[in-house]
Amino acid sequence: MSDLRSKTKCLDKIPKGPEDLPVWNYDGSSTGQAPGDDSEVFLVPRRIFKDPFRGGDNIIVMADAYEPPRDIDGKHTDMKPIPTNTRYACAEVMKKAEAEIPWFGIEQEYTLLNATSKWPLGWPECGFPGPQGPYYCSAGSGAAIARDLVEAHLKACMYAGVKISGVNAEVMPAQWEFQVGPCVGIDMGDELWMARYILLRLAELYNIEVTFDPKPIPGDWNGAGGHTNYSTKATRTAPGGFEEIQKQIAKLEKRHAVHIASYGEGNERRLTGKHETSSMHDFSWGVANRGASIRVGRSVPIDKSGYYEDRRPSSNLDPYVVTRLIVETTLLT
Repeated sequence: MSDLRSKTKCLDKIPKGPEDLPVWNYDGSSTGQAPGDDSEVFLVPRRIFKDPFRGGDNIIVMADAYEPPRDIDGKHTDMKPIPTNTRYACAEVMKKAEAEIPWFGIEQEYTLLNATSKWPLGWPECGFPGPQGPYYCSAGSGAAIARDLVEAHLKACMYAGVKISGVNAEVMPAQWEFQVGPCVGIDMGDELWMARYILLRLAELYNIEVTFDPKPIPGDWNGAGGHTNYSTKATRTAPGGFEEIQKQIAKLEKRHAVHIASYGEGNERRLTGKHETSSMHDFSWGVANRGASIRVGRSVPIDKSGYYEDRRPSSNLDPYVVTRLIVETTLLT
């Protein structure tokens, strides 16, 4: 997952929307996104969220990055997205598929680390806690670790206007999950990135490190995923929705390798076929099966409509890349 950066700008009036904000810039040579002799990268405002840290009229702005316009041999060129701007391509795909109203909800798992030792928070120094079992959705000291940070994150996201929809302790101790959605189209990536940013900012206050590594501790411990729930107008329509889901899953199977290659760095350490995963080398689906690539909810065959969950993306997924691929494969191929 790309790292998150921010800078602060003071304004002389309150903007009503992103279009009221100026295009800004930053030193791309300091982030590895531009050479030192041509270092400016332009920031184009896309979304506005309320600032839970400063309060009042303060805002946090989601922007994407572009090469500046240039004059080359007397010809003017427009801005173009830099290679790491995955939002641009995602927005184009979502525009093409907007009639199908693609809904997404992403389950973001993450692990909390001691900022000094880089060992999971609350674990014995140079040792291991008791085996997995009592930690998932747990309560109590030693089982639910750093709940104060998790609750602060939930409240901050709600204040900011992020569509956070829940939190829970996960299977491995010091591992948590928050859910964002349902969101339509490009909003899914914007909302998840903002929720991640707020989490990292809060963790600074607690001197806790957050890792989105898909397998932070090797061995008999669960990895961390970015399970992506998805539906379209057709899958949500009964009767016929369940049949449409099966058609879409068949399309996903044909492009399994394409998706796996873009579903997160280090995901091969997580997708082993153990710990509630399907092997990355195989494609499978099933009703209520958390060991499959695609899980269909238990109620879907009964209701004849609904959504399904792509369990392959890792916790360090780029939501713009994952949602773009899912829509491309299921709606545009």
